[in-house]
Amino acid sequence: MYYLIEERLVESDKKQIRTADAQFVAVLTSAQWKTEKDSFDMGIDIEPDSSDIHSTKAEVNYDSLTGSFAVPSREKPSQIEGKFAFALDEKGIVFIDDSGTAEMLVLAVQRTKKWRLPSLERFLYDFLEQIVKRDRDLLEHYDKELDAMEGAISNEKGEMVSERVNEIRTEIRDLRVHYEQLLDFGQELEENENSFFKQDNLRYFRLFSNRIDRLRDSAVAISDHASQIRDIYKAHLDIKQNRIMTVLTIVTTIFMPLTLIAGWYGMNFRYMPELDSEWGYPIAITVSLLIVVGSLVFFKLKKWL
Repeated sequence: MYYLIEERLVESDKKQIRTADAQFVAVLTSAQWKTEKDSFDMGIDIEPDSSDIHSTKAEVNYDSLTGSFAVPSREKPSQIEGKFAFALDEKGIVFIDDSGTAEMLVLAVQRTKKWRLPSLERFLYDFLEQIVKRDRDLLEHYDKELDAMEGAISNEKGEMVSERVNEIRTEIRDLRVHYEQLLDFGQELEENENSFFKQDNLRYFRLFSNRIDRLRDSAVAISDHASQIRDIYKAHLDIKQNRIMTVLTIVTTIFMPLTLIAGWYGMNFRYMPELDSEWGYPIAITVSLLIVVGSLVFFKLKKWL
């Protein structure tokens, strides 16, 4: 796939992009790149390798800029949804992509963007925006889910909260790492070490870096929120356990004197008080009931119940 950066991305071919005055965008497979890379004449020192990509980064060559993108899945951020490499200079950018991700993003830019002042910088801004297009909604979804969990804990319904909170913290951590890589990437473009970009157009990279910085701050805030909910859940469990222990302690305390009475009157001595009395049994029952009621009243006055 070859495009010229005009009012829109205009489909072209490899002959036209070498002769046209407009800057270009190309999407090639790794096999195509191996056979055609010399024709782009980019002066590459650090060869982009699409088969060994672990992060999003940019590296400055003597006369070009190379690097890679590792785009995490928004459904499961711990998994990489697409990864591809790139090489660019002042003439244009080539994406080396076997996953189809770069092609999808470029097509999205072609379908949705129209420029009054077309440039490689503006294309890169819109391309990078496509990567994080729905991330604000995603982070808001996480925030609402955490709010719902907090409400469930308050209503004594948060039984599976701890496991899900840990999942969210892990997913947010992976997104935060991705944002930090994108932030470094945007700052590398803004640095413009090889003077590929016009000074007036560096504002696009600054705008992108500012947006990523806000997304990262939101991710940090959500991670802190998740930690707070985990602490609230643990405190809720501790309170629940304390209540159970209080009830068990009260029950044990009430029945201790009754156990003592049962022990005394369970001894097989011939001469025992009230052994032959017809009121002995009712008296024992009455004393036991008075002990239970008295203990309950005492605990109530002490606000232990």
